Amino acid sequence: MAHNSFMNGYTPGMKTAISVPNDVFEAAERLAAETHQSRSQLYSQAIREYVARHSADRITTSLNAVPGIESPPDEFVSEAARLILEQTEW
Repeated sequence: MAHNSFMNGYTPGMKTAISVPNDVFEAAERLAAETHQSRSQLYSQAIREYVARHSADRITTSLNAVPGIESPPDEFVSEAARLILEQTEW
């Protein structure tokens, strides 16, 4: 019979060792217990949220690096926008 670590209560995926300050570890332990999660589940969710939050920063940085993004506005487009705004009922 093949060994299935998921069946034995372990989260499938990469195992790693990290060091965290004692106060962070203790707070994480309390939160894991309060939310009925394993330590692995809690840390995985925390990392997932952190990566998602900071992925937007990478996208913005990449878009800002695209040539032409910061070009001066086209006079025709600016005038057309001004005329439309003047005719718009607020």
